[in-house]
Amino acid sequence: MTCMNAVVEALAGLEPTFSPPPGASGWCAELGLEFARRGARTVLVRRHHVGPLRVQKALYPEGEGVCHGIVLHPPAGIAGGDSLAIDIKVDAGAHALLTTPGAGKWYRSAGPSAGMTQRIAVADGAVCEWLPQESIVFDGALGTLGTEVALHGDARFIGAEMLCFGRTGAGERFTRGELALHTRICRDGRPVWLERGRIGGGSALLDSPVGLAGQPVVGTFLVAAPACDAALRDVCRDIGPSAGEGAVTLLPGLLVARYLGPACEPGRQWFTRLWGAVRPVVAGLPMCVPRIWNT
Repeated sequence: MTCMNAVVEALAGLEPTFSPPPGASGWCAELGLEFARRGARTVLVRRHHVGPLRVQKALYPEGEGVCHGIVLHPPAGIAGGDSLAIDIKVDAGAHALLTTPGAGKWYRSAGPSAGMTQRIAVADGAVCEWLPQESIVFDGALGTLGTEVALHGDARFIGAEMLCFGRTGAGERFTRGELALHTRICRDGRPVWLERGRIGGGSALLDSPVGLAGQPVVGTFLVAAPACDAALRDVCRDIGPSAGEGAVTLLPGLLVARYLGPACEPGRQWFTRLWGAVRPVVAGLPMCVPRIWNT
């Protein structure tokens, strides 16, 4: 797969900063969720929101053990000056799956930067699946996207992130603006994955063979679990995307899949197939595709 090290750097020991953009003037929204185990059932025991971020109800499409939630942002996109924060806690033995109803959007900014932070804490024996649909980064968008995952004991985490730079269906390219990315996964306080990136509109790296090689869509699929081993890596490597390029890497306790391609759909389909392969091993359950993905 095309090397992306020049675009996204893994910087061990570098502490990312998660805070609202200076002088935030748009929506300031927060969503706090906590899931707990009650007998055989995973229950949404805390639901706190400020502004236009919320989960309407707990869903159980695969039985009581797994609680599904759909994170809603009624404005449908993030504009310059917006500050959004999502805080998720999954208590011991619980299993939560969270997704979004459709593609997210980072709108063109007239000057102010926007920010979105996602903090996820997963207790010993718990499972969190964070599977939002793709985000479209409009030409001229300015923003920061930060994700911080804290795992404890043998907690398991499956997460995906897919970004499309420019509205490709309208022939738009990402010629100006900037999106900064920060991702950190820790287990018992020790870093498992640290990554920082900055993708600038019109940057030479968008077309460079050591960057995005002219492709508008980039995605990362992460699995943090004790069960991640060479056998699971090899199974995933046998699953390839229908278009674009994909690669799978194994690190201690972490499986990383990267996608680079011309559109979100083949990347999304590939991530879904990977999820179908890893979920029975990591969570002991077959894949259960959220109904909202088919609407």
